Amino acid sequence: MRNWQFGRLASVSLIGGMVVGVSGPAEAAHRKPDPREARIHQLEREMQQLMEDNRKLHAQDEALTTRAQQLETEVQQLKQGQATEAQAIQTQGQAVQAQSQAIATVEAKTPPPPSVISNMLNGRPVFTSQNGRFTLTLRAVMQLDSAGYFQGSPGPTTTDLRRSGPALGASASNVDFAHARQLKDGTDFRRARLGVDGTAFGDWDYRILFDFGGTGVENAGQLYETWVQYSGFKPLRIRVGAFSPSIGMEDQASTNGMPFLERTVAEDLARGLAAGDTRIAGQVYGWGDHWLASGAVTGRTIGVINTGTAAAVPQTFGDQLGLVGRFAVSPLHGDDWLVHLGVHGSYVARPANTGGIAGNGLTPITSYVVAFANTQQLRVDGTRLINTGNMDASHAYTAGLEFAAQKANFLVQGEYERYGVDRTDIASSPRFHGYYIEGLWTITGEPRVYNRQTAAFDAPIPVHPFSWSGGTWGAWEFGVRYSDMDLNYHAGLAGTAPGPDAIRGGEERNVSVGLNWYPNPVVKFMFDYEHVQIHRLSPSATLYLTPVGAQIGQTYNAVAVRSQFAF
Repeated sequence: MRNWQFGRLASVSLIGGMVVGVSGPAEAAHRKPDPREARIHQLEREMQQLMEDNRKLHAQDEALTTRAQQLETEVQQLKQGQATEAQAIQTQGQAVQAQSQAIATVEAKTPPPPSVISNMLNGRPVFTSQNGRFTLTLRAVMQLDSAGYFQGSPGPTTTDLRRSGPALGASASNVDFAHARQLKDGTDFRRARLGVDGTAFGDWDYRILFDFGGTGVENAGQLYETWVQYSGFKPLRIRVGAFSPSIGMEDQASTNGMPFLERTVAEDLARGLAAGDTRIAGQVYGWGDHWLASGAVTGRTIGVINTGTAAAVPQTFGDQLGLVGRFAVSPLHGDDWLVHLGVHGSYVARPANTGGIAGNGLTPITSYVVAFANTQQLRVDGTRLINTGNMDASHAYTAGLEFAAQKANFLVQGEYERYGVDRTDIASSPRFHGYYIEGLWTITGEPRVYNRQTAAFDAPIPVHPFSWSGGTWGAWEFGVRYSDMDLNYHAGLAGTAPGPDAIRGGEERNVSVGLNWYPNPVVKFMFDYEHVQIHRLSPSATLYLTPVGAQIGQTYNAVAVRSQFAF
């Protein structure tokens, strides 16, 4: 650009010289008009214009030069900033790389998180997968009962008429003249259970449990509970296997948390017809915050060998078919109180075929039987003092009502049961009934826990577990219960022989007083006092070796202690 500007300046200087050279001789000729003068003036004007343009161009050149210098400075600054930023990024990348290496080193030294998480839930070992879809819980129960019976001293059978045995089907081999007069003082492992339960794949629940306990004497180990349940259709659940289908509050309350050593006779008989322990069944049930509904199809119970008698449950020629249902609600409730109402029942559509076919190829009606019998509400001795014996039957049923009211640490609970049998040997449909009412008070203030999954009350949980050094004493509970079970039907009057449809199964009345100590959620000690009255007329003077219509019942007292460890 500058060379071009110098060229233009040289051209202007040359033109100027030419003009001066021409004008000199003209003036010397005394200004003689010359036609070139006009041309000279024109060139002078053009020269002046060129000089003005040159000045402007020179000014523009200086401005462009200054701008170029500014741009060059800015470019240098940007390059320097870019280099600085690149250096910072490189430094940061090196720091991140160093940090990653440090983390990798720590992770290499740190063991991976466990795939199974172990925990203790109220003393119960629980194992859970990281995603919570698999769980396994260990179960164990030990209940050791010690009892003493306070009866009148036994006398000769001619004057001491206390007996036990069936009302129907009595024989010389099944009428007991000894145990009723001298119930066993001693001990018994009432329950000794081991097993597991849990969840698989989130929606499948399972349990398998073995029991080695018994009544009077321990049984050989048996499969007690085993079932699988699908819980993906909430609030409904579907369960199949061997378990106790829902048929009442006492039935569904955990045996680990019962307020007395045993359930009442009325509830044991109701659950034993088509439900109860070790029953093979399929059940659909659902529950919410204040309701429960269930229905089950049931069959036989799992076979067991009794160690004391070496007797096993024999195979039948056709298993029993039954139905069990229950509906319970707590329509009134508050923060520390509720009222529970419920109905339940069972129906035997086909009793078990225990006799098989006869020689003529037909199955006699005596092959299908139903019986109601139970021990008193303490099982260190297993003698059954009330017993209908086997009733030839086509159908049988139970129907029950439930009521409970809880306020904080006070609870009143009761159930009523009715039993019916359709006999096939004679035109008779005997009916029986039983009930209980109990009141419980947790002295230390903890309430019994209402389990919404079973619509029943479980044990109180000690707020302050027992600690000698800490001065805490766990939970203490006091209870009183009255129960009545009447297995008499058209029994007649004392001193008379039974009628053709009479069933002298007997009536049992119990007054129970209990004191329970829960040192912690795993350990429990129970003290029970029982006052028992058995009213029963002799079913057969000949077989029972009594006068006609004689009283073969009795009144006695018993005390018992249970030591329990359960989780």
